[in-house]
Amino acid sequence: VQLQASGGGLVQAGGSLRLSCAASGRTFRGHVMGWFRQAPGKEREFVAARAWSGLSTSYSDSVKGRFTISRDSAKNTVYLQMNSLKPEDTAIYYCAADDQSNWAFFVRNEKASYWGQGTQVTVSS
Repeated sequence: VQLQASGGGLVQAGGSLRLSCAASGRTFRGHVMGWFRQAPGKEREFVAARAWSGLSTSYSDSVKGRFTISRDSAKNTVYLQMNSLKPEDTAIYYCAADDQSNWAFFVRNEKASYWGQGTQVTVSS
């Protein structure tokens, strides 16, 4: 099982980036998928999550209204559209997944069974 994150880069404040997380080795039907980030010297924090059904999404307060999580089921890929980026969004972004039953733990940053490698997002002021 692999989660492959991509799409990071350097962008000016106010700009946009779209991160992708491609899952391989299995389908994540019935799973929650989402994004976490870790800035230098800080702990990992939850960013966004989406239930497979799409009926539930969750965002951290710091990104709500600016970031949107979506999924392409045919490609087994989850996206994070990041708009109005701020320097404080600078971090390594990780995609993750877990069984839907662990939704509460996932969005509280307490549990994720599957992790991808990180992709660096740098926002310059």
